[in-house]
Amino acid sequence: MTKTSIFRFASFFFSLFFAISLLGQEPETAREPEPDSSVQRVNGLRIFIDCARCDMNYIREEVPYVNYVRDVKEAQLYILETRERTGSGGNKYTYSFMGQKEFAGINDTLSYSSRPDDTRDYQRIWRTQMLKMGMMPYVAKTPLYSEVIINPTDAMEQDVVEDNWNNWVFELEAEPDFEGEESYKELELRSSVSATRITHEWKLELDFDHRYTRTKYTYDDTLYTNDKSYQGLDLLVVKSLGDHWSAGLRSTLLSSSYNNINLGLVVMPSVEYNIFPYSESTHRQLRLLYGVGSSIRIYNDSTIYDQIEEMLWQQSLQIAYQVQEKWGSVNVSLEGSNFFHDFSKNMVAFGGYISIRIFKGLSLRVRGGVARINDQLSLVRGSASEAEILLQLQELQTSYHLEGGLGLTYTFGSIYNNIVNPRFGNGRRYF
Repeated sequence: MTKTSIFRFASFFFSLFFAISLLGQEPETAREPEPDSSVQRVNGLRIFIDCARCDMNYIREEVPYVNYVRDVKEAQLYILETRERTGSGGNKYTYSFMGQKEFAGINDTLSYSSRPDDTRDYQRIWRTQMLKMGMMPYVAKTPLYSEVIINPTDAMEQDVVEDNWNNWVFELEAEPDFEGEESYKELELRSSVSATRITHEWKLELDFDHRYTRTKYTYDDTLYTNDKSYQGLDLLVVKSLGDHWSAGLRSTLLSSSYNNINLGLVVMPSVEYNIFPYSESTHRQLRLLYGVGSSIRIYNDSTIYDQIEEMLWQQSLQIAYQVQEKWGSVNVSLEGSNFFHDFSKNMVAFGGYISIRIFKGLSLRVRGGVARINDQLSLVRGSASEAEILLQLQELQTSYHLEGGLGLTYTFGSIYNNIVNPRFGNGRRYF
């Protein structure tokens, strides 16, 4: 998404300057210990980093006193990085350090929170810094301890920070997009405004999204122009009720030409129960979310049920399971909903992904989703035109939705992966 805020540009350059200045600082030490030439890297700590979006080349260059292995079973230290969105719009990175083999039972957890205006390089520096800190108790028990020097930065005076925004964070986004050929042109405009306030007790989110698409195509020397638009305002209010319970309100106000809705309002009070404490959310969750409420709809055209406007009562239940461990990760959900006036008007959907390390070098990834759809109450009466079908300008009747994929990876050879060589990038395909 293209950022249009002047403040974000200013924050970007400030953060970049600060990151560069950090890298340029020289540690002040009276005398550094002489390196032991008899110590070889083969005797270093063997680690496995389980991280989806880490710059491994950067980490290998910054942390050369360990051995990076490709198989979790070969590692003496397993490191898992998980990420959660913070209320400010940044990210909270949690690092779980779990000892294996002779380090079994030596575990630790560290966390680092980035700001929303932090550059990727600045985040990369401090994410790697957290890895270094967490590794030290293990590295200290290996022969390579003599190759590591720890230098503190200058002491900083601790100031009390007053938050004039009271934890409120605002974000503006805009993205125009254009593509065209001789007989086809498309202009798409996207914009959004969001306001969030997240504390341990409350979660407040307000999001407005606008999308407009104009498509022009020429067929048999005739120019056709079609428009598709969407405006949506989403509100979420959640109150924490202990380690397992939450209560809140979900509401949506929308207008969608694709869904034949001129004006729609959904109000859904909901309650959620997490089998596991929310404090363990970076590792595992099993949440049950139930909501019951009403919706008011004013349609653009008469529906297949001969309605131009109606008020409906409905309920929904979602069960979501997430876990991330050494053996892999699972993220699946089962959701169902129905309208009270006719229980046959319902929807059931199941989807997610599973990633499993089967044995040394072999991993399996499965993703997919399936939905049984019987609640399309807003379908336009009559048949859709050829343009509406080809350009997906109008929702079409269907009884199901299906998607999926399967991936199998096997890697063999040297268990070590310490060397960085950036030459020629990752290769290039010319055709």
